[in-house]
Amino acid sequence: MKSIVLSCLLCGTLFNLSAQDAIKTNGLFYKISLGATLTNNEDYTIGNDEGHTFIDLNGVFINNSLGYQFDHRTSIDLNVEYDHYLRQAFNFLPVHLGFNYNILDFDDVLFIRAGYGKLIDAGKNFENGTMYKLGVGYRTFDDNFRNSWLIGFDFNRKRFGYKQEEKLSSLSIFFEFMVF
Repeated sequence: MKSIVLSCLLCGTLFNLSAQDAIKTNGLFYKISLGATLTNNEDYTIGNDEGHTFIDLNGVFINNSLGYQFDHRTSIDLNVEYDHYLRQAFNFLPVHLGFNYNILDFDDVLFIRAGYGKLIDAGKNFENGTMYKLGVGYRTFDDNFRNSWLIGFDFNRKRFGYKQEEKLSSLSIFFEFMVF
């Protein structure tokens, strides 16, 4: 009896270890992201000696996502993000639901994504409203196809203020790390 139980435990352990090496195509994932939006510098002149650059940083975004991948092409995620725009001195706390779809799915992935959500009123320094984003990106995996790095571009539109009449649109570049 002891040998049967020991054999079952050994087979279960070996099965579990071999299952961890298989390529995972669905399940929960966590993603952390850093993004930035750039703008042209209106003070820049050709041949300036003042050290001005043509492109300036306008906004910084930090995003945390918890999501579920349904198969090798589609996933959804819940995002909590902090956005700070330098030039306009705006702070946003978007909470949004995102949808990702892999267009080309080989060893690396070309994907599109979209998201819609609310700008949470987290105090007097944060704007309240709605937001949406559309994006395209490239995803590359590590050796065991679990974790991945993502890079791409997002178009963001935020509506806020009195009756959400103020709008802020931006094109940002993002870098993300995904744990699957």
